[in-house]
Amino acid sequence: MAKEVILLDFLVSPFGMRVRIALAEKGVGYEYREEDLQNKSELLLKMNPVHKKIPVLIHNGKSICESLFIVEYIDEVWRNKAPLLPSDPYQRAQARFWADYIDKKIWDCGARIWRRKGEEQEAAKKEFIDCLKLLEEQLGDKPYFGGDTLGYVDVALIPFYSWFPAYESSGNFKIEESCPKIVAWAKRCMQKDSVSKSLPKPEKVDEFILRMKKRLGIE
Repeated sequence: MAKEVILLDFLVSPFGMRVRIALAEKGVGYEYREEDLQNKSELLLKMNPVHKKIPVLIHNGKSICESLFIVEYIDEVWRNKAPLLPSDPYQRAQARFWADYIDKKIWDCGARIWRRKGEEQEAAKKEFIDCLKLLEEQLGDKPYFGGDTLGYVDVALIPFYSWFPAYESSGNFKIEESCPKIVAWAKRCMQKDSVSKSLPKPEKVDEFILRMKKRLGIE
């Protein structure tokens, strides 16, 4: 199976982490290939000629791009174990809605926290916390967004937990003070090997952000 499945990825990418978690949940063996985003491989450019981005899943020589589409593909192809999307059409649509919300909000707000200063940073922090509070409402009293088991929305959001320490140190704030339920949920997710072994150490994220700040000329 590993020879049939190749993942082109970048260690600290939350989008790549989604795919790693989904593959781990399904018990799918694969070949991991770390990409140098400053010197992208010919394989990456060939397999994702439109966006030229990671992650890319290559299954039997065919490429699937964009993390949420890849997670859905994994869920459909290896459907005999750990379903991620609900079977009910309405619940499935709702899961896709919130995963899309996470895509459109969390990454952008987080990036502005470490890239900006002053009022712009404060605005980003407020928006980030507001987004997490809204997600807390959706979580409710359930152990996971997927209910009793890890689901599609959980897989979409949990990778950003590895970036929380970097956001906090850049913005000088504590996410748990405003969003304790999200942090408790994240710690619950981290008890699963499929999650904890797919997320990098926070120090790796810090190292990446330091490199990016130097490249962008951010003090």
